[in-house]
Amino acid sequence: MSVFSIPHIKFAFNFEQFFPQGDEDLEFFQEFIKDFESDDNFLLVAVENQPTIFDTSFLKRFKKLNEDFDRLPHVTRTQALTNFSYPVKTPFGVMPIPALHLDDLESLEKDKKRILNDERFVYNLINEKGTALVSIMKTTDMLSIEDSYELMGKLDSVLIKAHFEDAHILGRAFFQSELADMQKREVVVSTILGALLVGFILILIFRKPIAVLVAFGSIGIGLILFFGLLVLFGRELNAIAAFYPVLMLIVGTSDVIHIMTKYIDELKKGKENEEAIEITIKEIGLATLLTSMTTAVGFLSLLTSRLEPIQAFGINSAMGVILAFVCVILFTCSVLSLIPRSKILRVSKKTDLWSERMLKLCSFTFRRRKLIAVLTVLFLIISAIGISMVSTNYTVKSNLPRNAKITDDFEFFERELSGFRPLEFAVTMKGDYKLNDYEVINSIAKLESHIRTLPTIKSVSSITDVYKSINQMHNGNSQEAYMMPKDRATFESYTPLIAKIPNQMISALISKGGDKTRISTRIKDLGAEKVSEIGKEIDHYVDANIDPNMMEIRRTGTGLIFDKNAVYITENLIHGLGLGLIIISVLMGLLFRNVRMLFIAMVPNILPLIFAAALIGFTGIKLEAVISIVFALIFGIAVDDSIHFLSKYRLSYNKTHDKEEALRITFSETGKAICFTTIILFFGFLIMLFSVHPPSVTIGLLIAVTLISALISDLFILPVLIRKFL
Repeated sequence: MSVFSIPHIKFAFNFEQFFPQGDEDLEFFQEFIKDFESDDNFLLVAVENQPTIFDTSFLKRFKKLNEDFDRLPHVTRTQALTNFSYPVKTPFGVMPIPALHLDDLESLEKDKKRILNDERFVYNLINEKGTALVSIMKTTDMLSIEDSYELMGKLDSVLIKAHFEDAHILGRAFFQSELADMQKREVVVSTILGALLVGFILILIFRKPIAVLVAFGSIGIGLILFFGLLVLFGRELNAIAAFYPVLMLIVGTSDVIHIMTKYIDELKKGKENEEAIEITIKEIGLATLLTSMTTAVGFLSLLTSRLEPIQAFGINSAMGVILAFVCVILFTCSVLSLIPRSKILRVSKKTDLWSERMLKLCSFTFRRRKLIAVLTVLFLIISAIGISMVSTNYTVKSNLPRNAKITDDFEFFERELSGFRPLEFAVTMKGDYKLNDYEVINSIAKLESHIRTLPTIKSVSSITDVYKSINQMHNGNSQEAYMMPKDRATFESYTPLIAKIPNQMISALISKGGDKTRISTRIKDLGAEKVSEIGKEIDHYVDANIDPNMMEIRRTGTGLIFDKNAVYITENLIHGLGLGLIIISVLMGLLFRNVRMLFIAMVPNILPLIFAAALIGFTGIKLEAVISIVFALIFGIAVDDSIHFLSKYRLSYNKTHDKEEALRITFSETGKAICFTTIILFFGFLIMLFSVHPPSVTIGLLIAVTLISALISDLFILPVLIRKFL
């Protein structure tokens, strides 16, 4: 049933998923878009023509292209220089004059000079050099993934037919369709590479074909059932879905290795199949159950995040970990007990070599206890420096796939035009002031002029554009007349004309109640922290120069809401890991029933988290919502080895009542198993190096390297703590 359901897995991507739930700015923005349209309901298509776009043949082709865009599904209107006209007042009424005279070369040269000096056009409809022309398509609000696929499919056909295949595209529909396709590719690639890696490692460890087949079969069944359950529960795969197959494969492999290594060790001692499997389930099964539960708790700590994709990842991963354990216990153990010992048992020199090295390591931790303690303190000091360098100044570009058209196009719009990141200002009237008051409009114009002085903001539009256009219309379409009316009388004479503007043209600027307006800008992708600093600078200007009794001006928009995640990352990490630590402590307390052993178990698992945070700081990786899942993954997985180590130590000590002998047995048997599982985890997460999604690559590298530090903590620090406190 799971196999047949896998083709029905749903992939989803939309920006709303990454809005922090429960945030007051989000609630304000949701009310804002009820009065106005959303700020991401656009699709931009830029076409280049060297050395200039002011070429009659090219402009006619582009005009036809823009007319074809008008007929695309989910497109409400289009805007481009080829369909823009200046309104001019004449004795015969208001007449439209085209911005571009396509059939008059002499006029076209004059048009060029005028357009490249018009703030309405440069960086919006044309780049500063005059080598790229833009068509702006307004789309319906909140496009679904299906709508985006439909729109982009039709758009691609139009571009191919018009021979503009190399056009640059930016907008919600393009992002949704491209990033959803990326997710599908990531899942397929990570599944195939993960399966190949796991198969290779299992062959190296067990050698016997039947043993490899049993182990691989158990892991494969778990993965298939996992995807089947995702479909059954209607779960959608999001931007970090590529980690699911990797997690299922390596967590399942870890469980299998612990179970099969113990079972084979018991067979080597001369035990029969039934007795060997019984001992394995009693000694390793309980520890594996606890490690699965602690790993699941680590993932469930992500429920403290305000982001839906992170919460979904936590739930799905926790479900997958428990499912992997069930498959190992019910499938692996059952099948192993049915296989003749001669088919699975193999005397391996490498196994003996591993045991010998583990015993030497045990002896080293006894002789060099003070050195290990000193190095641990030094490690903490260096890590503190790295943690102090952690930054949350992440960018949109850092989340885009490498060497992909979507990334190249994003960089083009950042470089040549006004960029992608929206920054909105909601303006609400107060007291008896009206939106068409002279003082109100001039205050908005004053703020707009200040915003235009900021070099990182290239596009600004507001209700003042309408008044400037009317003023230009009444002054013979003079370019210098595109400005606010110079006096109150002139301004008030223009006000009646506003009411005559068609509603569909003005609804994006004025609310239905007429008491609210917006200032729309687009700011360069500088990073969450830097954009926040610019926003605060504008807020300070508003506080100092705008009468608060006249209007309230508040920053909003999808960019601001998305960036709010930077504020909550640390808070969510502390809450999530703190809650996970408490729950795992309770579980381990029930297993060990010893407070000192509980303390000993926690220390080597907090150190890898500190190491991961220091790595992020030293390497300059920007801490963002997706990257923050590293800590839950590390905590949930790393604690497994400590539990296996301490469980084996307790069992051995209860039998021998000799601390050093118990440690030697633990190093020889469990030390070997946790080395195997860490190797698998290390290379398993390195699979993410093949990802085109930069955060996935970063997460994979961080976890792989950090899990090595977790192994070092378990094999070096844990024995020192055991000798000191137990």
